[in-house]
Amino acid sequence: MTTETRMLSAPSRRAVSVRAIINNAGIGLALLALILFFSLASEFFLTANNITNILTQITINLILAVGMTFVILIGGIDLSVGSVMAFAAVVAGKAITLPGLGVVELIALACVAGLLTGLISGLLNGVISAYWGLPSFIITLGMLNIARGAALHVSDAQTIYSFPFAFEEFGSALIYGVPVVFLVALLITLLAWFVLNWTVFGRLLYGIGNNEEAVRLAGHHVFWLKVAAFTICGFTAGIAAIIYMARLSISSPIAGIGFELNAIAAVIIGGTSLAGGRGSVIGTLLGAFIIGVLANGLILIGLNDFMRQMITGVVIIVAVILDHYRAKYSAT
Repeated sequence: MTTETRMLSAPSRRAVSVRAIINNAGIGLALLALILFFSLASEFFLTANNITNILTQITINLILAVGMTFVILIGGIDLSVGSVMAFAAVVAGKAITLPGLGVVELIALACVAGLLTGLISGLLNGVISAYWGLPSFIITLGMLNIARGAALHVSDAQTIYSFPFAFEEFGSALIYGVPVVFLVALLITLLAWFVLNWTVFGRLLYGIGNNEEAVRLAGHHVFWLKVAAFTICGFTAGIAAIIYMARLSISSPIAGIGFELNAIAAVIIGGTSLAGGRGSVIGTLLGAFIIGVLANGLILIGLNDFMRQMITGVVIIVAVILDHYRAKYSAT
């Protein structure tokens, strides 16, 4: 790391930390308000079973949103994560149902296959977008269609099932009422928080979002940093695919439709700027909780799917408007 970067990194880290605490406090208060409202509106909301349901339901979105945070921090976006998740799940599903192997070998093979599928997809997104300087919106839109078509082709448009019992048991396992799959998502979130806040790589991602040219002039390889951000996003889609398979005991080529929008929504609601350079993975965690609590609570109070979609859309728009004013406040 150069002298200039060291001189700038400490004050920048303190400034980002203060802003993150302020933003996350506001998001946390919004989450508490939602919890209070639904607790009063439905007697079933704060039951142990329903809390377990909420934690289970937000797991996949949280994992996808954590990966999406890396991409949005550099000013990009990844529209392909839902389709990549489906493709990774189908590849892993084919692997885990191969004949002639033991249970441990099948599970290990499936995990490696799913994770590599997600990683390679994210790597391709990053290389194509960064090398040619093309908008990630367009590149990942293309990958969305490629991955979805590949998922349908590999599976012959059929759902894959009949997984080993040990694998399915992992998807439904609880530790003191907390789903194991949620604990995996939480561990991923904490690891991402550490990387973004306490490593040079993480600080440089913030730097690219704020001033890409300054990072380049400081002697860092912006190309590979961008590729790494997209690769991480694809890798988390692979993790989400394995969790999805374990939870539902199937691999469907049409899984994950619209998941990219939920992941982006969690990141935006969590306070990460679409312009890049500002945000927090802890905010993303809170954003995923807000979406999960909102979806669960609206079901309990009896609203239909159409109303739930409308209300969720309003929340996203409000979050974008708030981000606009946060950006103006930060610039003054």
